[in-house]
Amino acid sequence: MARLTVNDRPVEFDMDPQTPLLWALRDGANLTGTKYGCGNGDCGACMVLVDGAALRACLITLAECEGRYVTTIEGLSRDRSHPVQQAMVAEQAIQCGFCTPGIVIAAAALLKANPSPGEAEIKVAIPNLCRCGVYPRLVRAIDRAARVARREETISAAPAPGIPASAAARKVPALAPAPTSAPAPSGAGSAPPKN
Repeated sequence: MARLTVNDRPVEFDMDPQTPLLWALRDGANLTGTKYGCGNGDCGACMVLVDGAALRACLITLAECEGRYVTTIEGLSRDRSHPVQQAMVAEQAIQCGFCTPGIVIAAAALLKANPSPGEAEIKVAIPNLCRCGVYPRLVRAIDRAARVARREETISAAPAPGIPASAAARKVPALAPAPTSAPAPSGAGSAPPKN
C-alpha cells in the first residue's frame, strides 16, 4: 500500500506499487484533471507537482511516490485564483483544454523556481504539446502570470468554479479525510452494491 500526500491530504493507495501515478490519481483517487495523453512522457498532459517539481505522472510509479507530496491541477488552486490559471484565461491561451492542466502545472513550477522568466526560459520550461497551437499566447500568459505573482498586475478573468470545495471533497474520494476505523466486513446482512 503506497502512502503519499495528494493535494495536502494523506492518501493510501491499495494498488500495485508499480502502477503509474497517473492511473492511481485518475482511477484510484478520481482526480481526472491529470490527463492521459501519450503514456510515454512526450506530451506533458499528465504533469503533476511531486515535491514541488513538475513531473510526468505517466513515468513515475506509486512506489517512487511513497512518502512524497503530490499536487494535481485540482489541488493547485481550488478557486482558480492561481496566477497561471488567471493569466491563461485572460490571454485566451486555452482552446480545447486537454493540455491545459499539464501546462498550468509546468508553468506553476517554473514561476516558483524563477519568478521572472524570460521568453526563452518559458519555452524551455514548458515541454508540453498543444494540438491547438496556443504557444504564442501561452508565452504571453506565463509572462503575465509572473507579473501577477510578483504583484505588479492584477487579473480578474476566471470565474469561480461551480462547486464549493466542501462539496467537491464529498464527490472526490481522495479529497475526503481517510476513515479512522476499519470498514465493516461485507457479507450476510449487507445490501448489494449500487451500480
